[in-house]
Parts: sequence; C-alpha cells; structure tokens
Amino acid sequence: MSSSQISRTGAGAPATGQARTARRARAAAAALLATALAGCGANSSKPSDNSPAESSGRGPITLATGKDTTGTIQGQLDRWNKKHPDEKVKLVELPESADQQRQQFIQNAQTKSDAYTVLNLDPIWVAEFAANQWIDELPAKDFPLDKMLPAVVKTGEYFGKQYAIPFNTNAGLLFYRKDLLDKAGAQPPTTWKAMKAACAKVEKLPEGKGIGCYAGQFDKYEGLTVNFSEAVTSAGGTVVDAKGKAAVDSEAAKKGLRFLADGFKDGTFPKEASTYQEEDGRRAFQAGKLLFHRQWPYQWALANAKDGSSKVAGKFGVAPLPGLDGPGKSSLGGLDLAVSKFAKNKATALDFIKFFSSEQNARTNLKATSAAPPYTELYDEPALRERFPYLATLKQSLNSATPRPVVVQYGDATAAIQESAAAAIGGKKSVDDALAEMQRNLSAAIAEK
Repeated sequence: MSSSQISRTGAGAPATGQARTARRARAAAAALLATALAGCGANSSKPSDNSPAESSGRGPITLATGKDTTGTIQGQLDRWNKKHPDEKVKLVELPESADQQRQQFIQNAQTKSDAYTVLNLDPIWVAEFAANQWIDELPAKDFPLDKMLPAVVKTGEYFGKQYAIPFNTNAGLLFYRKDLLDKAGAQPPTTWKAMKAACAKVEKLPEGKGIGCYAGQFDKYEGLTVNFSEAVTSAGGTVVDAKGKAAVDSEAAKKGLRFLADGFKDGTFPKEASTYQEEDGRRAFQAGKLLFHRQWPYQWALANAKDGSSKVAGKFGVAPLPGLDGPGKSSLGGLDLAVSKFAKNKATALDFIKFFSSEQNARTNLKATSAAPPYTELYDEPALRERFPYLATLKQSLNSATPRPVVVQYGDATAAIQESAAAAIGGKKSVDDALAEMQRNLSAAIAEK
C-alpha cells in the first residue's frame, strides 16, 4: 500500500503459481523479514558485514516503483531533473500488484541488472533484500531519521543497520459515507457488530438501496494477507507470536477469519469484493457503491476530487478500523527507498533519496495525494490537520499498527496465508479446516532455512 503507489499493502508471493513461487522464494530468500519488533532471534539470518553504499558515480539513474496511480511522481522527478540536468532520474513503473512488483525486483536482482537504481520497496521486503545483498547499506547519519516516526524508521533496518529510508508510511483506515450514516442516525462503528447494524439502518433508506456494506482487499494477493492479519489482531490474536511461531490455531484467529468468511455468506460484503484489490475498492467507493471501505489514506484525496470522478466528494469521513470488541488494529504499510547493489551512479542515487524522502517532499505528497508522511511533526501541524482532519485518526492507527507476520521465508508464509484464507472466504473450506491447514503450512515456512 504504500504510500501513494499500489505497493500500499506490501508484497509477498504472487497471487498465482503458488508452488512455483514458493520454490523461487526458497532459492532467493534467506532473510528474516524483521523490524525492531523481530529483534535478532532464532529465525534471524544475519548478512555479511557491509559498509554503507559508497558515494561514487554520478549521472542518470532510475526510480523503480509500483504504478503511480496518483499521477504525481513524474512531477517530483521533473523538479529534480530541472536542477540536475546531468543526473536525471527516469521513472520505471512496475505493475499495480505488489506481488508482481516483488517478482520484478527479485528478477532484476538475480540477474544483477543495473536497470533499477533506486528501489521503492514495501517495508516487508527490506530485510530479505538486505540479507541477499541485493541492496546497499545506507549512511543513516545522512538522513533526518530522528524526525521520523520511530516504528517507521525501523522498517528500513536490518540487524541494526539502515538499508532503506522511508518515503511514506501507511495504516489502514475505515472510510465511511458520513452523509448516509447521519441520515440513518448511526455513528462510525468501532466493532464489527456495530458496522453490520449501521449497514442495516442505511439499507432501509431510499438512498441506501443497492449499496454494499463493506469491502477491503480480498483478492488472493498480498492485500489478503494484510486484511487477514488485521482481522486476527483486531480479534485479539496474532498470526505469528513473539517467539516466531505460527499462532493461527487460536480462538481469536477463528473469530477473525470467521468475520471475513461470514461477511460473504451473509451478504455484508458484496460478492464482487472477493476479487478486490486497492484500486477496485477505491473505484467502487468513489462510485457510491460502498458504505464502508477498508483502505489506505491515499483514497482521501482521490475520493474528494472535484473533477467529477468521485460521486462521494465531501460526503465521507474516516475512522479507525473496527474490531471484535472495539477499535481494530491495522497492518503497517508504506514504501521505503533503497539503492540496488548492482546500480551505477550511486552518489546521485543517495542525493536523490535525500530529496525524495525529505520532509518538504513528504509535505508535498500529503497535500497532493493524502499519502501518510513518515515525519512526526506533520501529524500535529494545525494547518495540515485542518486540511486533512483524518490525520489524528491516522496517527492513532499508525501508533497501534503491527507488522505483517515476521518469518524467515516471507514469500512462502504469505502464500500459505493467502491460500487458506481464500479457501475459507470462498466457501471451499471451513474456517477450522482452513486455519488448521494454515497453521501447518505457516509452521513449515517458518521452519525453512
């Protein structure tokens, strides 16, 4: 997710060809995808000692990133290019799908290609890329990391060294039709039960006919791992425990997955939402087809567009995700900037990252795309809070957000989660059977070396 690009959710194994992907992942990945929350425990895979990237080589470079659905990145590059005519940055747009992005990043690294210079990575990939020596250690002292949210900075760390610099961050939010809730006399829900009750009230309104209750990212890709993890943690559970062991054989996990599976059975979730990725749901929400939508902050600016592209501009609000007994917990998303080990002109790359990740640019991105900034002070700036009233809610969500499952082989782990969760959501397996299968496969992925 992200993050203004489609990597908002993060990345993992591709949504198709799971077995083939798993084999590639085992061969390619020897990393513990760890943030500071993971520490350096038994599942760690410490990389060989490397020095920060040498500041040598100047000239043209590339920025490889997920498809820019906001249409703003090229403008930022134009500002850089105007001031650096001999060190221009070319935009390389990868697919919208986070899974496909990860595939292309890995293929580029495995062939040791210099086609990608600066990589805009989902934070969950950073440690994998660092352990495989696909990206360089960066000189942390050259960046204003002390001004950023600590948890966000740690997404770019691996074994205490900085391998990536936050470009933006992300936490899931509940977008809701304020106009319809107000007319129905309902409040933004804090629980799943309250959300269903609000949908029932709105459905009785003439304006509520035919509007779907709730959607998230339920297609079988990394977004499903995010939404499943959020459902489990929002029910009081965890997917992988503090000791690094699979923990989906719990009552909390059953309640979380049952919320997702029952949502399709009882009609709370529109049938078509089973194939939604971020942009599918965004388009549906903007078209007035959803009452509630779990989405990343980038949707705020697009849904408020005054150019006629959004039917809900000025009619919606934002709240924390609901949970089983109270406010839920989001998965931590975002995008981190890294330098390819195989790139040329790394001195230019470092200077460009300083520009692209700067507080000024984060402020510009917030104003243009509503992307969540990594800089702490921006969340409390009065003028920004007035313009973006959801910032307080977003900061709350970020402070309680949790990383996706921290395991050695993340590609295999996310594939296991997606496969079993999709089977339960699609009615092909019972919740109990799906979680039993997930527990086995997730445990096997964690045990891989």
